[in-house]
Amino acid sequence: MSPPDWSGALLYPSAFACGYLLGSIPFGLILAKLFGLGDLRQIGSGNIGATNVLRAGSKWLAALTLILDAAKGTVAVLLAAHWGEEAAILAGLGAFLGHLFPVWLGFRGGKGVATYIGVLLGLYWPAAAAFCVIWLVVAFATRYSSLSALVASGGSVCVLVLTGQWRLAALFLLLTVLLYIRHASNIGRLARGEEARIGESKP
Repeated sequence: MSPPDWSGALLYPSAFACGYLLGSIPFGLILAKLFGLGDLRQIGSGNIGATNVLRAGSKWLAALTLILDAAKGTVAVLLAAHWGEEAAILAGLGAFLGHLFPVWLGFRGGKGVATYIGVLLGLYWPAAAAFCVIWLVVAFATRYSSLSALVASGGSVCVLVLTGQWRLAALFLLLTVLLYIRHASNIGRLARGEEARIGESKP
C-alpha cells in the first residue's frame, strides 16, 4: 500500500495563506506614514485604500496605492498559477480577504476594489478590462466612485458567466458580495443622496 499523497493537502492551504499574507500588506497606510500624511485610520473615512490617500492630500500617492493594492492581488494569483487554476483561485481569494481583514491591523482593512481588480486581472484579464470600462462609463455619467465600483463588480461577474468561466464566476460572485458588504455605508449614502462625488470632499 502506497503512502498517502499530502502534496495537494499542503498546496491549497499554502496558496491561500500566501495570498492572504500578500493581500494583507497595507500599502496605503505604509505610504501615508512614509511620506508624512499621517495615520490614514485617523483621516477622512479612516479607510486604508487609495481613495482615502487622495483625501489625505496626495494624488500621486493615491495612484501608487491603487497600483500596489491591485498588484498584490495579481502577483498572488500569478505565483500560485504555477500549481494550477485551483491554487490560483485560492490565492486570489486569500489576497482579497487579506486586504479586507489584515491580521496586522486587527482585521480592519480596506474595501477591496483595487485588489478585486488585481485578482481579476491575474485570473482572467478580459473581465478586468470590462471592469475598468464599466467603471469609467459609470464614473463619467454619475461621478460616484463607489457606485462605479459596485456596478463594475456586478458587470464582471456577468462577463465571466457569459464567457463560460464558471469557477471564476462563482469566486467573483463571492468577492462581489463581500465588496457590497464593505460598501454598505456608501450604499446608504447613495440611497440618501449624501455620497460625495469624485472631486468632492467626504460629507
